[in-house]
Amino acid sequence: MSQIKKKILIIGAGFGGLQVIKSLANHKVFDITVVDKKNHHLFQPLLYQVATAVLSPADIAIPSRSITTKYKNVKILLGDVTEIDFKAREVKFQNNSESYDYLVLATGARTSYFGNHSWKEKTLGLKNLKDALAIRRRILLSFEQAELIGNYEKAKSFMHYVIIGGGPTGVELAGSIAELSHNIIRKDFRNIDSGMTKVTLIEAGPRLLTAFSEKSSTFTKEKLESRGVEVLTNSPVLDITDTGVVLKDRTIESKTVIWAAGVEGSELAKQLPLNKDKANRIIVDEYCRTIEYPEVFVIGDAANYSKGLERPLPGVSPVAMQQGRYIAKNIDLTEKKKSISPFHYFDKGNMATIGRTDAVAEFGKFRLKGILGWLGWLFVHLVYQVGFKNKVSTLLSWVWSYLTFRAGSRLIQEEMDELSVRP
Repeated sequence: MSQIKKKILIIGAGFGGLQVIKSLANHKVFDITVVDKKNHHLFQPLLYQVATAVLSPADIAIPSRSITTKYKNVKILLGDVTEIDFKAREVKFQNNSESYDYLVLATGARTSYFGNHSWKEKTLGLKNLKDALAIRRRILLSFEQAELIGNYEKAKSFMHYVIIGGGPTGVELAGSIAELSHNIIRKDFRNIDSGMTKVTLIEAGPRLLTAFSEKSSTFTKEKLESRGVEVLTNSPVLDITDTGVVLKDRTIESKTVIWAAGVEGSELAKQLPLNKDKANRIIVDEYCRTIEYPEVFVIGDAANYSKGLERPLPGVSPVAMQQGRYIAKNIDLTEKKKSISPFHYFDKGNMATIGRTDAVAEFGKFRLKGILGWLGWLFVHLVYQVGFKNKVSTLLSWVWSYLTFRAGSRLIQEEMDELSVRP
């Protein structure tokens, strides 16, 4: 008589969801169904390199089905979850439904504007490939528009890029845009000098990279400024208009404003009747379970895990990956009628790249900066990237960019009659 398998339903195939899948792959006791709005697993830490034309989307994304081909107990379904009936243990999506014994919510996060919803229409966020390609298109098109105008004074709003948020994403974008404009494409134009491009990084708090030490923060600011980036700290944004950004003491004119200042729980997390924090992250207990339903786990950016901590765990990939492996182990132990232990996060440190050959990395008391930090950053990101082809193509793109000061993904997909070129 065959054993009845337990059904594990995972919503989201990001870092956390993928670890659950891998940990329970080909397990005879479990049938795993994955529902995701996207057909690919995305290596989000490198999104900014797609946004600044260093890498192509295929370098940092891999089809989810190709990851799970050898996992006979894993089924991938492309769909957008619209409803979860927790009492019936059923998930509904695309006019379909799936039942579950265990549910894992790994839905990630979305950009938060802290209640200023009108700013969404005036800025560009960076959470997925669509966002990265939109930023890339805007940056590349702005140089084309400036070249058509041919006069810096008239075109300077096109050549001024503003990034709001001094965390790793903001720092990486600012450094990469400065490098692109001041070095990589400088010889490509005739009517304008892209070296006159201005990049401004705005942070509401007193320093950049607040999760890092003050020394690393200071080093980052100095290196960005040496690359021509204007860094404004203690500068909360009062308003964002069609023409730029309003601060307390000035208004900055810009056609390209990128928002990297905050995130909140996904739209699905927001809609669910579960206990949430102000950022719409679902509050979980010490076992990463929802307070209301012990068979429902929430991990990664969608979760607020704060048991025994001064503040919730950050929304970074190591947290999601460790939680994914942890709950997979707990589900297995639960089915074996064995006891489980609370989740404990092992902090492996923080990393942020500033630009070509410069990064900061902290692992406890051990700190790297400059080229050593950059080499450490490069190594870690290659190791954790999924897929051999992706690692090779990414490394080759980095080597090419490093040796030649070129960016190989500078494509604008739309034709010019679809785009506005008026100043």
